[in-house]
Parts: sequence; C-alpha cells; structure tokens
Amino acid sequence: MSYLVFARKYRPQTFDDVTGQEHVTRTLTNAILAGRVAHAILFSGPRGTGKTTVARILAKAMNCINGPTPAPCNLCRSCTEITAGNSVDVLEIDGASNNGVENVRDLRDNVKYKPAYSKYKIYIIDEVHMLSTPAFNALLKTLEEPPSHVMFIFATTEPHKIPVTILSRCQRHDFKRISLDLITRQMASICGKEGVAVSEENLFSIARAAGGSMRDALSLLDLVLSCSDGPATDENLRNILGIVDRRIIFKISEAILSSDMHVLLDSLDDLYENGHNIKELYSDIIEHFRNLLVVKMDKNLNKLINLPSNEIDLMKGQVRDIPATFLNQIFDLLYREEPAVRFSPNPKLSLEMVFFSMFQIKPALPIDLLIEKIDGLRQKLPAERSNKFSKTGTVYVNSEKEYLKTGISEKAAESYNKRGNESGAKMSQSAVLNDTHNDLNTTWERLFAVISEKHPSLAANMTKCAIRSIAGNRLEIEVDGNGFNLSRIKNSKNMVILNKVCREFFGKEIEVVLDEKKKDESEALKPKTVSNQLINEALNSPLVADAVEIFHGRVTDAKII
Repeated sequence: MSYLVFARKYRPQTFDDVTGQEHVTRTLTNAILAGRVAHAILFSGPRGTGKTTVARILAKAMNCINGPTPAPCNLCRSCTEITAGNSVDVLEIDGASNNGVENVRDLRDNVKYKPAYSKYKIYIIDEVHMLSTPAFNALLKTLEEPPSHVMFIFATTEPHKIPVTILSRCQRHDFKRISLDLITRQMASICGKEGVAVSEENLFSIARAAGGSMRDALSLLDLVLSCSDGPATDENLRNILGIVDRRIIFKISEAILSSDMHVLLDSLDDLYENGHNIKELYSDIIEHFRNLLVVKMDKNLNKLINLPSNEIDLMKGQVRDIPATFLNQIFDLLYREEPAVRFSPNPKLSLEMVFFSMFQIKPALPIDLLIEKIDGLRQKLPAERSNKFSKTGTVYVNSEKEYLKTGISEKAAESYNKRGNESGAKMSQSAVLNDTHNDLNTTWERLFAVISEKHPSLAANMTKCAIRSIAGNRLEIEVDGNGFNLSRIKNSKNMVILNKVCREFFGKEIEVVLDEKKKDESEALKPKTVSNQLINEALNSPLVADAVEIFHGRVTDAKII
C-alpha cells in the first residue's frame, strides 16, 4: 500500500527523535561513546512507548558505516536496510510465532557465522516473554557467552514472565508511559506537517484515550482524520472514539454531590441511549472523583492530575464546600463496587444500584470532630475517684462536697492536717468518751487518718472499712471489700499494728474485731444494671454508628473504664 499510517511514517530514526524516553536514550548514547554497550539488552515497558523503535536505532548506531555512533547517518547501506526492515545482518524475530525450542536451536547454530557486511549480527526478539521454557533454556549458554560479533536486543511488555536466568544475563532498560503533554505536542507537530487542523482540546482528548502510548495516539489521530469531513469537531471526536463528553462527567459528579437523583438518572439514560459504554463511563467517574480528592488536598496538582488547567479550576469550584471525608466515602463506594459493574451482564442496572447506595451515605463528620464528640460521650461515664496521701499525711480532697474512697470527709481531713500528729495520736480518754455520742463515721475518719500517716501499707487495705460499733473495750470494724483485703488485714503483723494504733488512739486496751460486710444482692446488682444501661446508651449513640460506618468496622466489646 502507498499510504503509511502516522505511527510508521513518523517513526523516530535517531535517539534525539524519541519522545519521553530520555533516560534510556541518554544511557545508550553514553554507552556507545564509552564503548561499553552490553551484548544482551532488554527493553521492557508498556505498549507503544518505543521499545522496538529504540532497538532499531541502536542496531543502526552499532552497524552504521560511521559507527558505532550515537547518531547514525541513515544514509549508508546498513542504516537504510535496517530502516526498511530487510537487513541480512539485523534479524527481527517475533517471539510469539517463533517460541519453540527448534527455533532457538536454529538461532544458536547461525550465531557462529559472521555478519555479511556489517560490524555486528544483531538479533531483535520482540515479545520475548512468549518464548517457551525449553526455548529459554536452549538460549541460556549462547546468551551468556555469544561470539564477539553477535548482539541480542529483547523487547517485552511483561518482563515478569521472563525467567530470572535470562534477566540476569541482560542489561535491562525500563520504558515509561509517555505524558499527555508530550503526546499532544507530538500530534500537533504531525498535524502541522500534514496540513490538517485539530484543536488542542481534541488532541488532548485523543492523548487521554491513548493511555500513555504514542502508537495508540497516532493510530487514533489517523482514525479521526480519516472519518472527519474537514476539521475534527468535538462531536465527531466523541462519536468516533466513543468517549464521554467531559461536561457530562462534571454534570454527573455535581448531581452526586448535590443529591440530585433525577439529574443523575436522566444523564445516565441519555448516555445509554446514545450507545456509550457504561463500563468505560464508570471508570471515568471513578477517575474523576479520584481527581476531586487530589484537588481537595491541593498539593502537586500538575504532577498528579493530567488535565487542562480549566478543568482543574472547575474541580476546585466543585469541592470548595465539600468535606474531604464525604468525597472519600463516595470514592470508596465507587471503588468497592467496580467489580460488580465490570462483570455485570447489565452494567446500567448495576450502576444505578451504586447510585442508589451512594444517596444513602450520610456526610460524615471530620475525624477530629468525631473523636471530640466520642470523648464528650466518654466523660459522661462515672469516673473512678482517687485518693492520694503525701508522706506527711496530708489528705487531698477532690471537691468541696465529695467524699474520698478512704471515707474521710473534707472537714475531717482539714482538721487532721491542721492539728498534726499530736492531736490525732495523743487523744485523751476523756475526749474519746465525749465522742462516743458522735457519728461513728467521724471517729473512723480520725482513726483512719492516724493509720494512713503511720502505716500507709495497712491503710491501703482498709480504704473501704468502717466502724460498725464501739461498746466498752470492743471495737468492731466492718471490712467492705474482697476476701483478699480481709486476709491481709487479719495477718498477725497487721493485727499487732492495728491493736497498737487503736490503743494509742483510744488511750486504753481495745479488742479489735474484724467482720466482712454482707452485701445485699439487690445492691450488688444495681451497679451492674447501671453499667449495662450506660453501655447500651453508648452503643446506640449516633456518633458510634458514624464511626463504625466510616471505618467499616464492627463493635466487638464495650467496657466502662
């Protein structure tokens, strides 16, 4: 055929013409100048990014009449034949159709023959990952120690399928996807050479549809120019490529953010009637909300979003008053439901179900505010009160009307701290007799203050004790606690200490009797009932429900701390 498609007509012929792979071409140029070109080179990367093209340029650079040179002349016999693809010394082999061990054996038998007229015999194997395992094994020895006149250049889109034994024998160069700006500029240059007019926006749309592949972009440009009568318009472009108008994507996202179900379903129905691919539409919506999240972060927009500046400005306007947590909820739902739409026999219905689920999402509170609310809920629970004693016996009271666990009221504590050790430890018998008519709690507070000052370890086990009765020389102390506390107090050492303190306190011999407090079953169940009520209130709190929904968790246990 006389007509050459753009991908072949404008194929780069020198390293300088290659677009978007400077890291590879610069390395190869330096290697040629330094005479350090490897005998086996592997080019890997996405389709249409220049792997085979660079392999041919490298072959010309090595076999040029002026070579090895990083700038082949493209005029000598070797260069022109390599460009035309009919050089006898540069063999291009398709790995997919020549993947058998017998093909590699033929190659291995032919490498010993010197090139016909060039400096090197070069084998370019495209899609090398398609070779079979026996074929790779047959190639190992030759690839590791080839004759000095032989060079191997491999190209693949799936390097992970190549055995490690082959990879370790090759110098690897990874090609990357070409940016939208470079593809757009290259297509604009070609349109100028061809004398056709295509708007920059349409070229950008073609570049986006190519997905980082220059060959795909040039093929799509060929298609658009072939199907358009005159200049390529936006409508022609959308009809030819089957892409969705960006304005429709913005309309759908605005309907989602404003909870306008009517506009959303109406837009979806119009796209379906016009024959648009619903699965591709869903991918566009996911990508759009991803970009909205990036715009909301407002960092590295030019690097993370390959879109025109006017579209980025529209996105900023869309998310100005939308919380990032709400955008993340929508994006998370879209991403999780992507397999359901992609594998559904009725993708339109599946997408509508996703939209219905989306409208049931409640905008979540910011995480900081949510934590603050939960902390406020936690403060409503009864907090454990504590008592502290200093080495000097000072008693610290939490509030004016609050009793500590020790049973000492604020008034008794202040009285004891003021009078000091003398008034508590040297109380006369007459004073005690006058106090027998006072409240037993006051007497216990004073007695416990003396115990706390002189024997804090014993006081720690008697924090829940109280005087049951005082009759003559008999003092009955009621121990409110577990059996461990009672056993600790009753041991011989503590009983000697307790008897001595009581003798000094009352000024006479005192018989101390310890009894465990009998708890009423109803009173024992009351705290548990209150705790259960508090736990139920916490579990039924809307804040807890929001937290579970945001983090996709579940409540496994609830405790009062």
